[in-house]
Amino acid sequence: MTSILTNIAAMAALQTLRTIGSDLEDAQKRVSTGLRVGTASDNAAYWSIATTMRSDNGALSAVQDALGLGAAKVDTAYAAMESVVDVVTEIKNKLVAASEAGVDKAKIQEEISQLQDQLRSIASSASFSGENWLQADIGGRTNATTGEIYASDPVMKQVIGSFTRDANGNVAVQPIPITLDESTVLFDLSGGDAGLLDANILKGYRSVEDTLGNDRYARINTTAMSDTTAKWVEIGGSVWAKADTTGVVLTGTNADYLIRVGGAFIDAVYSGTNGGYDIDTSALVATNATIGYAKSVSVSELDITKLDDYRNSSASVYLGMGTDVDDTDLMDALISFVDTQLEGLISSTSKLGSISKRINMQEDFVSKLTDSIDSGIGRLVDADMNEESTRLKALQTQQQLAIQSLSIANTNSENILSLFRQ
Repeated sequence: MTSILTNIAAMAALQTLRTIGSDLEDAQKRVSTGLRVGTASDNAAYWSIATTMRSDNGALSAVQDALGLGAAKVDTAYAAMESVVDVVTEIKNKLVAASEAGVDKAKIQEEISQLQDQLRSIASSASFSGENWLQADIGGRTNATTGEIYASDPVMKQVIGSFTRDANGNVAVQPIPITLDESTVLFDLSGGDAGLLDANILKGYRSVEDTLGNDRYARINTTAMSDTTAKWVEIGGSVWAKADTTGVVLTGTNADYLIRVGGAFIDAVYSGTNGGYDIDTSALVATNATIGYAKSVSVSELDITKLDDYRNSSASVYLGMGTDVDDTDLMDALISFVDTQLEGLISSTSKLGSISKRINMQEDFVSKLTDSIDSGIGRLVDADMNEESTRLKALQTQQQLAIQSLSIANTNSENILSLFRQ
């Protein structure tokens, strides 16, 4: 049936043109934005996942920034600690050189004093973004029972490590904790002398191990070496045996031994096992006893021109090694003390190095994780430009054909006029 009121062919052509126009609009949007899923209406599930992951990627970007800031702080402290280790090593070398007979100790002390000033300079300048991890108020305090000095108020620092989302959608930021205490800080700003460089030497005691391998403190024998009624003969392994005035080592019940630890002599006994010698248990300090420290005899304050004061029992800097101790033993005590503190510095530097490596590894991981998330989001929502360009060209061709079809359908109605011509 031919009707002038209802043009079925034109209606069909118009509907086709509208559909092609809508598809063409979608294709043009994909080509212009590069996204296959740009809004929730395109694909609600993919859009939701992509939006969440983009949010997480933004958090990871913030984590990367925080890691960079934390890495800068750690690297600053690490670089300073490396310099401190070098300076303390040089101080130790100067002390060894000063142990030589006839050396002008005053001249060497001038060099040591410069090195000590350098230690303070390094510690005070090792600051980044207003934070200095090498000197802090850690509340150095003396344990009332043992006499040990410890950080009663350690400072807690942290570096942002990672951002996580679990299977339940819960998010969390994982920090890397860093504790500033007596094992890491160089100078205790509280004045409690709990830092590695302001900690003082033990007074009248030495740190030793008992037969079970436990760390203990032992009293120094301050009178044995000054006993004029006997001689002491070194028999090897830092062990000295008591001898008569002719130099014959005493045996049996008259036998007596000393072990030299850090320039000081501590009572020892023959263990009878494998020819070994152990610290005499009577010299070990009980767990409820109190040890002490000499005043102002730290790595940053020791002075080799004050050896007379170090053996003066009435002086605040008295080392508790006896009033007749010779210069060699005093120097050995200072060298041993500096070496012990140096080991602590090396350990602290090692910790910072480990943290720095962990941060670098985490930075690398976060960077790769960010790239992986971007790649995953792209697989969900990015448009395939090769495919879209082909589709766009096809739709443009279809649009032209649809327009031509609509034009033909509209022309068909005009043909009815020929029926009414005379």
